[in-house]
Amino acid sequence: MEAAQSLPPWRSLLSAARKREGRSPGGRWVQLATLAMDGCPRVRTLVFRDWSASATLDLLTDARSDKTLEIQRTPEVELCWLFRKAREQFRLRGTARLIAPGEAPVVLDQSWRQLSPSGRSVWAWPPPGDPFDVQGPWPQEVSDDSAMPEHLRLLRISLHQVEQLDLKPHPHLRRVWTSATDWQEQRINP
Repeated sequence: MEAAQSLPPWRSLLSAARKREGRSPGGRWVQLATLAMDGCPRVRTLVFRDWSASATLDLLTDARSDKTLEIQRTPEVELCWLFRKAREQFRLRGTARLIAPGEAPVVLDQSWRQLSPSGRSVWAWPPPGDPFDVQGPWPQEVSDDSAMPEHLRLLRISLHQVEQLDLKPHPHLRRVWTSATDWQEQRINP
């Protein structure tokens, strides 16, 4: 990770909002908006994993899901990260890239090993979006020594715009930063 002085200014604000969420699992949940193959918007919730660079974040996804085709077709995405306790929302726009195990085996293996046994279990379930079969398999846990599945993908999003809406002050504070302006802050109306 880069030194703190090279981080964009919005990173410390986002970090502080995350910290105010405490141990709440919702503090790691981000909503990802993509463009479906039929042209309609799609939104789903994923779990933030880590920062791979100062303005690049990592998520995990299943290569068998619709979002992988959507991202390959239209890699521009937006994330919404709501911090309820902090009363702040961040909207993060960027370009998504799917990384397969063959491209980054160490990073993906590390991500796999960091998942809890119950967190790994969803990767052993049948393909997302297929008709439901009660027979499954639907394991509740996958052991630490299990092999990483081939359909695990790292979803790396390189950000080019970040917007913050802080609902605490009156009037609300809304500001935006873009990579094109070297992350200079611009205050805008809420």
